[in-house]
Amino acid sequence: MSSDVPTPQPALQAAAPRRRFRPFRLFGALILILVLVALVAGGLLLAHELQTSRLQAREISRFAAKLDYERVAGRSDAVRYPQHGPFDQRLGYTELPRFIERLEARGFELTAQTRFSPDLLDYVDRGLFPPYREKTRTGLDVLDCRAGPLYDFRYPYRGYADFAAVPPVVAQALLFIENRDLLDESRPTLNPAVDWVRFARAAAAQVGRMVKEDLDAPGGSTLATQIEKYRHSPDGITYDAREKLRQMVSASVRAYREGEQTLPVRRNLVLDYLNTVPLSAAPGHGEVNGLGDGLWVWFGADFDRVNELLSAPDGEGDTLKAQGLALRQVVALMIAHRRPSWYLARGREELTRTTDAYLRLLTEAGSISAAMRDAALSQPLLFRDLVANPAVLPANPGKGTTAVRARLAGMLGTSLYSLDRLDAEVDTTLHGGLQQAVGAYLNRLSDVDFARSQGLIGDRMLNPATLGAVRYSFTLVERTPGGNRVRVQTDTTDQPLDINEGSKLELGSTAKLRVLTTYLEIVAELHGRLAELDVPALRQVEVARQDNLTRWAIDHLATASDRSLPAMLEAALERRFSASPAENFFTGGGVHTFGNFNRSDDAREPTLREALQASINLPFVRLMREIVRHTMYQVPGSTAQLMEDAEDPRRAEYLARFADREGQTFLRRFWRKYQGRSPEEMRTLLLDGLRASAERLAAVFRYLEPEAPPEALAAFLGRRLGDAQLSESRIEQLYSRHAPEAFDLPDRGYVARVHPLELWLVGYRMRNPQASLSEAVAASADERQAVYRWLFRTRSRSAQDSRIFTMLEVEAFLDIHRRWARLGYPFGHLVPSLATALGSSGDRPAALAELMGIIVNDGVRLSTRRIDRVRFATDTPYEIAFSVRPGVGERVMAPEVAAALRGALSDVVESGTARRLAGSFRLADGSALTLGGKTGTGDNRIVIGGRPGMALNRTATFVFYLGPHHFGSLTAYVIGPNAAAYRFTSGLPVQILKSMAPVLVPHLAPGADIACLPVEDLPLPLAVPATANERAVPVDEEVLPGDAGGSPPVESAPVMVEPPLPDPAQSATEGVLPAAPLSEGGVAPDAADVGVVASPVPDIPAEEGTDAAPPRARAGRIDAGPAIPVPPTAEPGLPGSVPAPGPAESAGTHPPAE
Repeated sequence: MSSDVPTPQPALQAAAPRRRFRPFRLFGALILILVLVALVAGGLLLAHELQTSRLQAREISRFAAKLDYERVAGRSDAVRYPQHGPFDQRLGYTELPRFIERLEARGFELTAQTRFSPDLLDYVDRGLFPPYREKTRTGLDVLDCRAGPLYDFRYPYRGYADFAAVPPVVAQALLFIENRDLLDESRPTLNPAVDWVRFARAAAAQVGRMVKEDLDAPGGSTLATQIEKYRHSPDGITYDAREKLRQMVSASVRAYREGEQTLPVRRNLVLDYLNTVPLSAAPGHGEVNGLGDGLWVWFGADFDRVNELLSAPDGEGDTLKAQGLALRQVVALMIAHRRPSWYLARGREELTRTTDAYLRLLTEAGSISAAMRDAALSQPLLFRDLVANPAVLPANPGKGTTAVRARLAGMLGTSLYSLDRLDAEVDTTLHGGLQQAVGAYLNRLSDVDFARSQGLIGDRMLNPATLGAVRYSFTLVERTPGGNRVRVQTDTTDQPLDINEGSKLELGSTAKLRVLTTYLEIVAELHGRLAELDVPALRQVEVARQDNLTRWAIDHLATASDRSLPAMLEAALERRFSASPAENFFTGGGVHTFGNFNRSDDAREPTLREALQASINLPFVRLMREIVRHTMYQVPGSTAQLMEDAEDPRRAEYLARFADREGQTFLRRFWRKYQGRSPEEMRTLLLDGLRASAERLAAVFRYLEPEAPPEALAAFLGRRLGDAQLSESRIEQLYSRHAPEAFDLPDRGYVARVHPLELWLVGYRMRNPQASLSEAVAASADERQAVYRWLFRTRSRSAQDSRIFTMLEVEAFLDIHRRWARLGYPFGHLVPSLATALGSSGDRPAALAELMGIIVNDGVRLSTRRIDRVRFATDTPYEIAFSVRPGVGERVMAPEVAAALRGALSDVVESGTARRLAGSFRLADGSALTLGGKTGTGDNRIVIGGRPGMALNRTATFVFYLGPHHFGSLTAYVIGPNAAAYRFTSGLPVQILKSMAPVLVPHLAPGADIACLPVEDLPLPLAVPATANERAVPVDEEVLPGDAGGSPPVESAPVMVEPPLPDPAQSATEGVLPAAPLSEGGVAPDAADVGVVASPVPDIPAEEGTDAAPPRARAGRIDAGPAIPVPPTAEPGLPGSVPAPGPAESAGTHPPAE
C-alpha cells in the first residue's frame, strides 16, 4: 500500500458555548461611571460653589432685581409694613399704620406712599425681610419753612462714616471673633450670609446637644445673619431653626440686591455691624447701639480718640498703654454683644476674662503684636459710673423746635425719646433765620450795654444789676389762607418748659381784651335779637331788674338814628363807667375792693375805649359785673328769675327739678374734665385746682381717703404746702376735724371750696375706675338732691340769697368760660370772680396771640400750624408722606365785632399804654404798618398770716398785631421770690418790640416771605383801620403796687375773713349752708390765712337794694355804687362769705403759675 493514502482524522471537538451580548450591564457600568464622575464633578462644583458662591450670585441677583418698589402719589394698594424687629420698631416702621390713622384724624392727608412690585409683595408675604440699603444712623429731622435745618437727631450718636474710617485692627478683631473669611478678596461673589464650615460645625454641635444637653454649641451665624436677627427678628432673637433660615435667606437676597459682586456689600456689613450692634441699655441714656456709643456710654471713652490711637502704629510708653486700653475696650464690646445685658451689668468679671483670652488669640493669629497684647492686658477694664457721671446725649433743640416736637409726639401718640429716634422728617412753619435772629436779640438783653442802647434801662423798665434773671418769650404768627403759621416761637429760658404754650401765668390787664371781646359779642347778640323791633315793641321787652346790659341795648336802639351793628358797637365802646375804687364788690363768695393803677384815675368816668387805652381797672370790673348779671338772666327758666318770687307755689317743684337738672349738668361737665384719667391723675387734677390751704386740703384728703392714718395726712400736706410746716397737734386737729362723719358732702364741698359733685365724682371714680357716666348719674341721685337741698329751706332767707347768688355767679362764669374757650382760652375753668377781668384766671401768651389772630382775621378762627409736612422712612420700601390738609376757618366772632376790636386796639398803640410803639414799623417804601395791641402787667403773690406777700412771678406782656398779616405776643417775666424786687411794667415788652423793628420789618411786608408759604397760599389783603382814632386820653404805663414813685395799690386786700368752720355736730337744717358750685378749679385762699380785717356787711334784702334799676337806665353811663344788693353775712356761728381771687397785680389772690 502506498503511503499516500490519507490517514483518517479524528472528529472535531465540540465548539465552546458562545457568550450572549448583555447591553444593560454595559449601560449600568456606564451609568455607574457617569454617576461617579458626576459625584466627583458635583463635589468639585459644590466645593467650588461653597468657595465662590458664583451660582448663588447669578441666580439670587436675578431674583433680587425683581424685588423692587416705587414711590407713588396718594395712597398705595400694594405695601406691607413690618410687624416686629427691634430696629423696625425704633425707626417707627412697625408703627406706620397707626401713624397713618392718627395723622389723618388730625388734619393731615396722605400724599405719597410706596408700591411694592408683585414679586416683592409675594416675597414679604412669605415672611422674608425686604432687601434695601438700610440706614445705620438716622433720626428726626426738623426743617424750617425754607427747608433749612432746625434740629436733627442722629442715632446712634457716634459712628463711622464709611468703611475706610474703620481702623484695620478694629475690623480684624471683629472678623477674628465673628466672621474670619468675610473680607476674602479672592472670592468676589462670596455669599456673606453663610459660612459653611462654621455652619456645619454649629449643626454638628446642635446634634451633639441632643445627646448631651450641656454641650457647648458654637453659633453658626455670620455678620450678615446677625444683623438680620437684631434688626428684624422678633425681639432680636433667633427662636427656632425656621427663624434662622429666614435670616439666612433674607441676608442672602440682601447681599445680591446690587449684583453678583459682594465685596462692597461685605465691607458695608462690617461698617453696619460696628455702627449698629446692640449693646444693652444704660440708665439715663436708653438703649445703646454701635461701637461708638458703646465706648462712650460704658467706658466714657472718646470715640475719635480711640480711632486715632488704633489707626496709628504701635507706640511706646504711655501711648502704647493708651492704645492697649482702647483695643481692650473695643474687643470687650465685641464680645459683650453675645449677651450684652449680662456682660455689661453683672457679668463684667466674665467679660474681662473672655476679653483677655481673645487678646491672646489675636496675638497668636498675628492680628496684633505681643507688645500691644501686653499693653492691653495691663490696663483694667473700668466702666463709667452711670450714677455719678450719667451718659446724657447733648441736645439743644430750641423752644420753637421743642414745641414742634411736643406737638408731633402728641399727634403720633409717642414719647419725645421715641420721636427723636424715628426715621422721620418734618417741615415746620418756623422761619429759621428769623427765629435765630429774634432769639439772639432777646438773649443779648442780659448785656447791660446792649439793653441800655435799646432804651430798656430806667424807671419801670430794667435795672442794670438784675438783668440776668429776666426772661423773655416771643411768638410771631403769619396769617395765610391755609391757616395761621407760626414763624417765630422762642424764649430765653434754658428749661424744657415752653412759656408760650406750657405755662399758666397771670398776664394782668391783657384779660381786659377778653372781657371787652365778650362784651361786644353780647352787644352783637342783643342787636341780632332786638334790632328788628320797633320802639313800642322794644318798650314791651321784659328785662330782668339787674340786667343793665340788655336795658342799655333797648335804650340805644330806641333812641339811635343809626341802628346798624357797627354803630351800636361804637356806642357800646363809648359807654362810660365809673373808675371809683370806693365800692365793695360781692364776688366769688366774698366782698372785695379793687384799685386803679394810677390814683388820678379814681375820679374819672372814662369810656370803655379810654379805659382800654389807659388800662384802668375799675371800669372793667364793673363791665365784668354787667356781663355776669346779663349771663345769669339769659338762660330760659333761669334760677335767678325763679328766685325773684318767694311766694311762687311752684317754687318747691322748680327747685327740685333745678337740683336734679343742674346736678346732672355739672356732673357731666366734671365727667368730661376727668374722662380718660387714672385715679391718681384725677386726684391730682382736683387738688391742682384748689387754692392750697391746710383746711381745704385736709377736707378733700379725708373724703377721698377716709381710712388713711394721720401720718398719711401729714405727708400729703407736706407735699402740697411745701415750706408751710404744720405741727403735730395741728395735724391731729385737722385729722379729727375733717373726719368722714364730720361733714356731709355739701358741707365738705363748701369747706374745700370745690363743687360737692366734683368732689363726689372724683371719689366715686377713684373707687370705681371702670364706671360709666350713666352709672355715675344713677349713683349720684341722692347726692345731687343733697347738694341743693339748702335751696328748700326758709330759715335765714338772706343767707340763702347770698349762696344762691354765689352759685349763679359760678354758673355765669361757666358760660363765660365757654365763650372764652371758643376764642382759644387754654384752661378748663375761670376763677368765678370779677377779678378775672384783671387776669386772676391766668392765661398763656400763645393763647392771647390766637385771640389776636381771630380779631385780625375778621372773626374767623384759623387753625394755627407749626407743622406743614411729615415724611417717614425716606428712601426705604416704607416711605410715606403727609401734608397738612388745607384748613377751613370757623367763624367764631362777628366781623363787625372784630373790626371794632381792631380799632380799639389800634388806639392803645396810638394814644394808650403802648403809644411808644406808634409809627415804629415802617416798610421800605416809607409806609407805616397799622399796629394794635393790649398791654398787661402781672404780679402774682401769696400773702399768708399778715406777713409781706411772697412773690411767685412778675410778668409784663404785650399782645399785638403788626399790619394785616402778622400778630403775636411778647412777654418779660421773672419767676421766683426775687420777682418782688422788679418794677418793670408792660412798657418793657412794648419797648423791646419797638427795638426789634429792624429785625422784623423785612419779613412783614406783603409777599416778603413768600418762600415760606406753600404754593397754594397767596397773600390775602385784610382791611384794618386806616388811621387810628385821634382821641387824646391822658394815660400812663401800667404801674403795680409798691413800684417806685409811690403809686397806689391796685386794690386793698379782701375785706372779709372766713368765719369759723361749721360745727360738725350742728345739723345742716340749722342753717349750715353747703357751698354753691364754685368752679372746676376752686377759688381764692382762705381770708383767714391772708390776714385781713373783718368788715361785716349789713343785711340788705335784694328787693331793697340801693342799685335797683329805674325803668330806663341812663344810657351810656354806669354809676359807681352797688348794682346788686350786697348779700349779707351768715348768721352768727354760720359759715360766712369766702373771699374770691382779687384782680391781677394784687397781693394774695392769684393762682400759682403752672
